[in-house]
Amino acid sequence: MNPVLRWFHQLGSPPTFDRFAARWAPWSYALGLLAMAWGAYGALFVVPADYQQGDSFRILYIHVPSAWMSLAVYALMALYAAIALVWRIKLCEILAMACAPIGAAFTVITLATGSIWGKPMWGTWWDWDPRLTTELILLFLYLGVIGLYGAIDDRRAAARAAGLLAIVGVALLPVIRYSVVWWNSLHQGQTIRVIGESSMDASMLPPLIWMLVGTKLWFVGSLLARARADNLHREAGKDWVRKLVEAPR
Repeated sequence: MNPVLRWFHQLGSPPTFDRFAARWAPWSYALGLLAMAWGAYGALFVVPADYQQGDSFRILYIHVPSAWMSLAVYALMALYAAIALVWRIKLCEILAMACAPIGAAFTVITLATGSIWGKPMWGTWWDWDPRLTTELILLFLYLGVIGLYGAIDDRRAAARAAGLLAIVGVALLPVIRYSVVWWNSLHQGQTIRVIGESSMDASMLPPLIWMLVGTKLWFVGSLLARARADNLHREAGKDWVRKLVEAPR
């Protein structure tokens, strides 16, 4: 067997995944925090004020990474759910369900920062704009996955049902992504491209890139930590879990 495939196959073992998550989750949290701290410093103290929006634009360094993560996490959740449904891989069920609360948190941050940014720019906290409305629907989808997973006692049956909902909801992602193109929208069009030509001044991009890297690393840490907790809960009573609990600290 290919060494990479063998490693992924071994990682599917609950004890092996537990050791992997316990080792790398703290590193992901720490590196993510450092990257976000450096990005926040640059956003607040290095980047000049925008010529139109003044200092109000600085909230984009939280809003944009959160918005991108809200979509990326949902896509990853649906991918894990599809793999779990087709190949019945328990670890993918766990990872899919661990994505949901994290993605919901990013979506809440996106909506909150969008409202804060929108008030001085648009004169209102909320408008039923296509981008805002579809992002709100995305939050409801996340909450639906979380609620469905928690409503069924059988963990594997719950993960399959919630995973199916996650897969169906993928149809919303391109609508969110292209809503500002397809409809006349209050929300501004795409102005930021980390790769390729961007209408954003080049001096403003480095802090955004650091924030993007930081949020992704923080997500990895959160995903591993949540998946590890669910894995231990499902495996409670197994010998390896008892040994882990009884091991000296």
